Amino acid sequence: MTVTEQVIQPGAKLYPVDQLLRADRLPHILCPGCGIGTVIHGYVQAIAASGVEEDKHVCVSGIGCSGRAAGYVNVDSYHATHGRALPFALGIAVHKPELNVTVISGDGDLTAIGGNHLIHAARRNVNLTVICINNFNYGMTGGQVGPTTPIGAKGSTAPHGAVEYPFNLPHLVKATGAIFVARWTILHVREFQDAVLRSMNKKGFCFIEVLAPCPTSFGKANNIGDGLHEVEIYRERCRVENGVTDLETLDIDLVDENKSITVGNFVDIERKPFMA
Repeated sequence: MTVTEQVIQPGAKLYPVDQLLRADRLPHILCPGCGIGTVIHGYVQAIAASGVEEDKHVCVSGIGCSGRAAGYVNVDSYHATHGRALPFALGIAVHKPELNVTVISGDGDLTAIGGNHLIHAARRNVNLTVICINNFNYGMTGGQVGPTTPIGAKGSTAPHGAVEYPFNLPHLVKATGAIFVARWTILHVREFQDAVLRSMNKKGFCFIEVLAPCPTSFGKANNIGDGLHEVEIYRERCRVENGVTDLETLDIDLVDENKSITVGNFVDIERKPFMA
């Protein structure tokens, strides 16, 4: 008996993405209000809509809360070591170019310890889709500030507020060679799914930043409240502006409520992919 047969009542209709989730791993261990589950669901929705056979999809993740993604999706999945999701995925993509390889991991894993791999994967234009779940801190290990923590935001290692200038991820990956660059939030579910689907249909390095709540660590430290409160910030302050060319202006400030947050699909170009 399959896992699906164990958890689905006889005669019940399957939801279109049921077969793309590992039911034996549910319920998940993510915190209440966490945005990672929404990202995973958007990813499998894109797989279902892609028209690409499920056994042609590969998911790779690193270490951290976001790294759990590889364990919940029912495609060939690999949970790499901290900061090494990208070189691991690069090896798969180069050796098996017929596969559709996606990396799902967090801002710390991808842009701190894995930052050097990020810029070189974009520079080489490796045929990968990278989904960076940005919750502005190291949520799994205590809420330390990281490379994307906005100035003034608090964390366990910056109780008076972060003072280091954070990465502007869309600007960074565009500057290093990405052919598709987008930023969405977990509030923009359809737009995020469409961005992932667009990435799956392109050849080259595609990068999607997804802003997601971490109420247990980041939200609590910054008096944001639960996950819904942070999503409300997205609803009030996000401005959709597709095709922005001046990505230097896309900094995020969650402390200053007067500053808007720009989201959208910013870059969509063609360039010869690595090893093509």
